[in-house]
Amino acid sequence: MGQKINPTGFRIGNFLGWKSRWYSDDKNYKDYLLEDIKIRKALMNRLRLAGITLVEIERLPKSMVIILTVSRPGVVIGRGGTGLEDIKRFILEIISEVRREKVKDLKIDLQVKEVKDPELSAHLVAVRVASELERRLPHRRVLAKAMDRVMQAQALGVKIILAGRINGAEISRTEKYHRGSVPNQTLREVIDYSQVPALLKRGYVGVKVYIHKKPEE
Repeated sequence: MGQKINPTGFRIGNFLGWKSRWYSDDKNYKDYLLEDIKIRKALMNRLRLAGITLVEIERLPKSMVIILTVSRPGVVIGRGGTGLEDIKRFILEIISEVRREKVKDLKIDLQVKEVKDPELSAHLVAVRVASELERRLPHRRVLAKAMDRVMQAQALGVKIILAGRINGAEISRTEKYHRGSVPNQTLREVIDYSQVPALLKRGYVGVKVYIHKKPEE
């Protein structure tokens, strides 16, 4: 696995499951795919404060199961479950927009899972690094603290790559930082991966995070 291979996509089908699990004929496939993309993007933006890391979608003939993996479930559920009802209405609006008709008879089942250890989630680490870079904090200090927290959470290794106009440089460059072991060739190792953009005043800086975790027993 070279640096151009997405570690998650490389393992899907053999060691990792799909984020969207459903079957459709050629007629409805493109609509369902567009719905999944819009739902996932909208929920990742809407629930950012809840520490969302993953949106899984399962489809049945007259219902849809959406599994949200977040670090703060209380923010999603809300007082008395009102947050879940708001999200269901929000999802129905997105589906109605894609299908260009009012959708009422579709049942949506929302399930909320909690992230066991936020410091071992590559997406949460990448989001935190990007937000701190956008606040103009020194990038080496930001990455050192992020890697310290990951290693203290019993990770086997962590690698963070920055690419772009780092510190507002005229010419973009790539910088790599790592601690511990992050094997690139072994499929059976558990590698959590995420990439998040840091939108700085002087240009775009991409943040890639690889976390080598212990296998779950």
